[in-house]
Amino acid sequence: MIELSERVKTMEESATIAMSRKSRELKAEGKDVISLSLGEPDFFTPEFIKDAAKKALDENYTMYTPVPGYDDLRTAICAKFKRDNGLTYTPDQIVVSTGAKQSIANVVMSLIDEGDEVIIPAPYWVSYYEIVKVAGGIPVVVSAGIEQDFKINGKQLEDAITSKTKMMIFSTPCNPTGSVYSKEELRELADVLVKHDRIVTISDEIYEHINFGSKHESLAQFPDIYDRVVTINGVSKAWAMTGWRLGYIGAPKEIASACNKVQGQFTSGTCSITQRAAIAAVEADPIVLKDMVKAFESRRELVLAALAEIPGVKANRPQGAFYVFPDISAFFGKSFNGTTITSADDLSMYILNEGLVALVTGEAFGDANCIRISYAASEEVLTEAMKRIKVALGKLQ
Repeated sequence: MIELSERVKTMEESATIAMSRKSRELKAEGKDVISLSLGEPDFFTPEFIKDAAKKALDENYTMYTPVPGYDDLRTAICAKFKRDNGLTYTPDQIVVSTGAKQSIANVVMSLIDEGDEVIIPAPYWVSYYEIVKVAGGIPVVVSAGIEQDFKINGKQLEDAITSKTKMMIFSTPCNPTGSVYSKEELRELADVLVKHDRIVTISDEIYEHINFGSKHESLAQFPDIYDRVVTINGVSKAWAMTGWRLGYIGAPKEIASACNKVQGQFTSGTCSITQRAAIAAVEADPIVLKDMVKAFESRRELVLAALAEIPGVKANRPQGAFYVFPDISAFFGKSFNGTTITSADDLSMYILNEGLVALVTGEAFGDANCIRISYAASEEVLTEAMKRIKVALGKLQ
């Protein structure tokens, strides 16, 4: 008899991937399902990046790569951090990985021991919680509801810190809420973190260029906590390179070295062709993304306007990423055709089965009152999806 590890048995499947699988199964049955569950831009990788990949093939970049990434890519990432974020890193502080998810896992595995506490502001990206668990850490969830624009404050952070706290993980712009921390809000958190020199913060900034408001702000910009912040980024979201799988960190040298060691035993260096293409991406002026960002902003307005027409739905106005995270708790206790809604899980499945629209339950992101809607789809698709959601919710009494 095969005995699976407790590690695997206690690990939750990614809710976004699970919902994507369920929608594919319904499509295979011939049902016209619209999937708004995955965080994947519906744009194609820019031609100049694909050209760089083709050139790399022609130049035979097909061998093993250095574990932390090609030197010229890491140098380009340092220049990107300086240009876009005002952050000074050297190449030995950069580790390139197979997606930002691996970057985060490397850092957590490098720092967290059994019983260490990791503060995770909620709503949070689904994998933070499970990565911490796999490392033997204890996730400590600090919740911020829609009335706080889904952002925690300094007092909440201070109240969550104990003698066992070793890390905090958060994202800005945030997946799943689209909320963006301002410089003042980050400074408030930094004022707390600076008093606790044992705590390392992972600042996940993968959505930095999809920002509809003010300039993106990085936590590591503050000199008094710079050496205790790991900045996560990558090429998946802004550059529409989800399938290429490349993320990276800017970190204190000691942490970067540890991540290099961990990665060397798990995957070694990431894909050679992807790395050559990523150089073109990180060297490019982000201004070339303006049309894509404008399209996402227009889609946000479409989704928010549609949600405003549905009684019982509460939504904030996200300032980044491509998600809306409405509070749908007003539907709890309502029923239709023998189905009673008792949770966000129930509502997500109801909308999938009754409205043929795939969303993701907020419970997967640490907020049981909400659902996540990804608007990384065309306006035509979004218009139809929102009509279906409105009809399905209107049936609940």
